[in-house]
Amino acid sequence: MRFSRWLADRWVMGVALLVLGYLFLPIAVVAALSFNRPSSRLSYDFNEFTLDNWRNPCATSDMCDAVVRSVQIGFISTVVATVLGTLMAFALARHAFRGRSGINVLIFLPMATPELVMGTSLLALFVAGGVPLGFWTVVIAHVMFCVSFVVVTVKARLSGMDRRLEEAAMDLYASEWQTFRRITLPLVLPGIVAAALLAFSLSFDDFIITNFNSGTTVTFPMYVWGAAQRGIPPQVNVIGTAMFAIALLLVLATTLRGRRARRAAVAAPVAVGQAGGRS
Repeated sequence: MRFSRWLADRWVMGVALLVLGYLFLPIAVVAALSFNRPSSRLSYDFNEFTLDNWRNPCATSDMCDAVVRSVQIGFISTVVATVLGTLMAFALARHAFRGRSGINVLIFLPMATPELVMGTSLLALFVAGGVPLGFWTVVIAHVMFCVSFVVVTVKARLSGMDRRLEEAAMDLYASEWQTFRRITLPLVLPGIVAAALLAFSLSFDDFIITNFNSGTTVTFPMYVWGAAQRGIPPQVNVIGTAMFAIALLLVLATTLRGRRARRAAVAAPVAVGQAGGRS
């Protein structure tokens, strides 16, 4: 009976751990391959342990150039999409205006549209407008499909936020700017950071839309696709492992910061009101 009760209380956690293990298994394989010296360029067997891949991740200069280009495109696309998406999320979550329901539906269209359709549509648009394909057409394309994910993520954060904290701050004579800076922004910031990380990962990882609109620009996914025909260098696994580790550290840092912000937000309205009263 004790074992049955223990199993009934913890079976959901056990299933969740199994699912997480299944999801992280490919990442574990990539991390292990980053320390491997394959027997040939066309082989993926675990042949010999080595640290040379990490000591010299840019052994293939073309690969590092593609990584830098993908990071540049991802950074620019993330900044633009995060700014536009955050403003749209605030407008849709906080204001009532004509056509808001229709805009909410349109926001999901880029997420539901197959990438093949979006890639060909953007290509037709650029060709019809006489825009030369290259770095900036890829940035424009990435911004277009990243904005929707930012809007949905930030809007979900705004919907779950307690508006009484803002009302309490303004009741204690805090100005709108003080309330936004000390109450709203710290509470929404984890959602904005999560949306930015999601947008960057989508931009860095995209291949189909980029392939249609890149021209002669080669990003990291396109390099991997081309290298697969002649043998993928093991340094590719190093880049993948490093990107995952950086993303994991950022998520952990954001989570810890969000917990501290939520604890501080409880006492913030009183401090803001006292500051507003003295001013």
